[in-house]
Amino acid sequence: MARGSSGIVAGLTAAALAAVGFLAYQASANVPETLAAPSPKATSTAPPAGHAAGHKDKKHPLAVPADSGTGARVVYALDDRRVWLVDAKGKTTRSFAVMPSSVNPRPGSYKVRSRTGVIKGSDGVPIEHVVLFAMADGGVPVGFSAAQDGSMKAPDPKLKTGGVRMKRADGNAMWAFATVGAKVVVVP
Repeated sequence: MARGSSGIVAGLTAAALAAVGFLAYQASANVPETLAAPSPKATSTAPPAGHAAGHKDKKHPLAVPADSGTGARVVYALDDRRVWLVDAKGKTTRSFAVMPSSVNPRPGSYKVRSRTGVIKGSDGVPIEHVVLFAMADGGVPVGFSAAQDGSMKAPDPKLKTGGVRMKRADGNAMWAFATVGAKVVVVP
């Protein structure tokens, strides 16, 4: 009987944590701009126009950026609109194109703050596998997600959204790779 009880307790705990994470995300996504405190680590800034990506390997254009650190990490290149999932040995396990949000974090190192399985995005699109890693100016949460309908539409530039969209299969891979506390490196 004890084994069954511990399974029930574990299930209830997991459900409670998921509910708290969902509510925290909803609250952070709906804070009025006048009340939101800016994050000390990230700001909403798009890469400068005409900024050349200095990390490009001309022979291997899909190689992980050299200036992205070491060890297990998610690498997000703003100019390239690309993400790499890199294992602890420095090997790329997956790389894919993404559609950037209208608000971008500054280049730097972050950690996955929270994850949500299914939710409605701040743009109204139903999304899944949300992996939040930064807060930008105005309290805009920035993270990776996949639209449930598989779309990767460009964001409305009039809306402050922080969702970096990817295909559903890529979202599944991100979800499996980027657990809470995982390193995310943003490069220009």
